[in-house]
Amino acid sequence: MSLDHYYLLGRSGLRVSRLALGTMNFGTGGFHAAYGKTEEEARPIFRRYLEAGGNFIDTADFYTAGESETILGNLIAEAKVRDRVVLTTKFTNSVDPGDPNAGGNGRKHVIRAVEASLRRLRTDYIDLFLLHTWDRITPVEEVMRTFDDLTRAGKIRYAGLSDVPSWYAARAQTLAEAHSLVPVVSLQLPYSLIDRTIELEHVAMGQSLGLGITAWSPLGGGFLTGKYRSADQGLAGDGRLSGAGSPGRSWTERDWRLLAAVESVADKLGVTMAQVALNWVATQPGVASAIVGASSVDQLDANMVALDFELPGELRAELDEASAVPPRSVYQMFTPDYQSWLVSPGVKVGDKPAGYAPAVRNWAPERSA
Repeated sequence: MSLDHYYLLGRSGLRVSRLALGTMNFGTGGFHAAYGKTEEEARPIFRRYLEAGGNFIDTADFYTAGESETILGNLIAEAKVRDRVVLTTKFTNSVDPGDPNAGGNGRKHVIRAVEASLRRLRTDYIDLFLLHTWDRITPVEEVMRTFDDLTRAGKIRYAGLSDVPSWYAARAQTLAEAHSLVPVVSLQLPYSLIDRTIELEHVAMGQSLGLGITAWSPLGGGFLTGKYRSADQGLAGDGRLSGAGSPGRSWTERDWRLLAAVESVADKLGVTMAQVALNWVATQPGVASAIVGASSVDQLDANMVALDFELPGELRAELDEASAVPPRSVYQMFTPDYQSWLVSPGVKVGDKPAGYAPAVRNWAPERSA
């Protein structure tokens, strides 16, 4: 399961690597400046990812105040790999605080954003263009019509969503199907052993409607690497989560038990805790790719090794149990234990075999995520 094994992204014909290169730290400006890399520092990371067979690159117009896109554009042109890579960028965040239409998901801003990203990325098309965050204002019909127009104009090849409620994504896809608009093929969401919230609705929704999930923060912001330990004031360790780096986050006994389980599994397999955490995410149902960043080539190499081993069933079960959070409210009614009450004793009911898909679908489910 090396990096040059490609899988279909959702219900599309787009083939992507199971680990995507996140470039939020390419650049030294804006919100992410504290841990950013110059173009010279980013170049070897980018080149190493390509050498390993990776083809899935993730950025956003908001990252390092646009520098991430600019650096990527330069590196892609320099390496002459524009047609080879699947280039993803995102829009939503404001690029001009004084202009009410310079942010959000309205048509005016989306068109402005795609044109600006094309200039910075030094390309005439974007492979995958994502709505970065639900703005709670713009009608989803407006977003989907704009995606459709941009695709027909050749500005983007595929459309997707990031950080939206499951009902919003479902409505977007249903509108596309009902009105013959271009569908969304990807859904980018936070997902890790320490945060499995999207399993409540997003994963099943993506599998049903053809949206491949790309998971950001698969290491839980670095918590699952094992470099942090419990301290009186929260965390002890050198990283962004220490001190004021994780505002509003309280670390529970469940978190530390989970960390111990990850460490135990890593020891049994002879790999690092980060590799265990990445492998778990990348091989979860519905996940097309896990997004990994790196501050050095060595760190990237260590991340890519996460695809070189298989989690045995009993160890995956150990991680699942340690990371599980009991569902609340109405979600309790959708668990296997509760559903068993809906069937008469002695009657056997189960799902279709793995890999089953209606014959009308012209995609390969065994190779898709």
